[in-house]
Amino acid sequence: MGRRPTGSARGCLARGGQKGGFKAAFEAEIVAEIEALVGTGTVEDWDFEAIETAARRKAMRVAARAVERLINADTSDYAGATLPCPCRQPARYVGRHDKTFGSVLGPLTLSRAYYHCEPCEKGFCPRDHALGLQDGSLSPGVLRMVGRVGAMVSFEEGHELLAELAGVDVPTKHVERAAEALGREVAEDERRVVEPPAADEPLAPTLYLGMDGTGVPVRKEELVGRTGKQPDGSAKTREVKLVTVWSAEGRDKEGTPVRDEGSISYSAAIESAAQKDTDEVPSEFAVRVEREAARRGFERAARRAVLGDGAKWIWNIASEHFPDAIQIVDRFHAKQHLSDVAKAIYGAGSDLSEQWARERHDELVSCNRNTLTIAGRVHHTRACHRKLGDQSRRSCCRPRNARRWRPCGGGGRRLRRCL
Repeated sequence: MGRRPTGSARGCLARGGQKGGFKAAFEAEIVAEIEALVGTGTVEDWDFEAIETAARRKAMRVAARAVERLINADTSDYAGATLPCPCRQPARYVGRHDKTFGSVLGPLTLSRAYYHCEPCEKGFCPRDHALGLQDGSLSPGVLRMVGRVGAMVSFEEGHELLAELAGVDVPTKHVERAAEALGREVAEDERRVVEPPAADEPLAPTLYLGMDGTGVPVRKEELVGRTGKQPDGSAKTREVKLVTVWSAEGRDKEGTPVRDEGSISYSAAIESAAQKDTDEVPSEFAVRVEREAARRGFERAARRAVLGDGAKWIWNIASEHFPDAIQIVDRFHAKQHLSDVAKAIYGAGSDLSEQWARERHDELVSCNRNTLTIAGRVHHTRACHRKLGDQSRRSCCRPRNARRWRPCGGGGRRLRRCL
């Protein structure tokens, strides 16, 4: 519960024998509730789903009452007539105040010592801080659940999942407020806390850093005044940019590098990567990339690679902040660029276009950059040649002293899951 009560404040539970009696009484109460629920009749007559759901609900209710009694029997949170307030003025003890909290066990009505500070006109309960309840009406366990569902589904779906899977009734609006509050805490923590690996902590020989951006739907009020890709120039989405760092020392059955389990970290936000040459400070997203790279010790790795889809802003950040890192276009987008070149040369949908693209894709997989570049020179379309040479150089580049190194450029699907 955050602290151990002292003295005889726990009343009847202060002696071990009575604690054992409480345990037996608690178990007996649960058994009695379930027996009353099941009633008479054979097992074959049961609606088992209804019984197991109701039994869980009954057991949780009994557990909630037991926890509630235990906490309320402990009055050690009374610490005298006054306590220091966070404003450094004395707060006066007013009495014990009840408040109902949503917990994993169900509603808990707790009686807590309440102190009020007249100078700042605020009050507080020491027990709320001890139990992690100071920021609202949800317990730490429920907050963790809310954070998980709030990050994965809509707030309404989160409310439904919590009720169906955990038997916890958290109104949709509470899910929204709690999830957004947790998000603000996480965002502040990401900006404020940058702890690089310890100097003696071993790092993988090669670290990969990937960057990408994708559009996400947002509320209409967040799109006012923003241009987009709609026919009328309006926008339906905003771009979330993401940076991820991982290692890939393992190999699959074919000898292809695969990402090491537990090595992947992410950081993402709706931030701009735009930066002028005259700007004295990096863009918001570039600073985020720097923070994540620092946390992972990216600059300390013996070999560093930056992966992207070919967007200029990615290579601008890579060249500015990691000039010695190898730049790699992921295989999916590299093949896409080659297909675009094939269409520009032979026309979209033609047999020659598809054949030429397939041949170039095979050369890309075998990392035959010279053949790729020669294929581009055969055709005198300058833009095609420039695009072909640039993307193939990034897709196939590797350090001269690492002939056996196979970069984790990945198949398109593997990289896109990462980015």
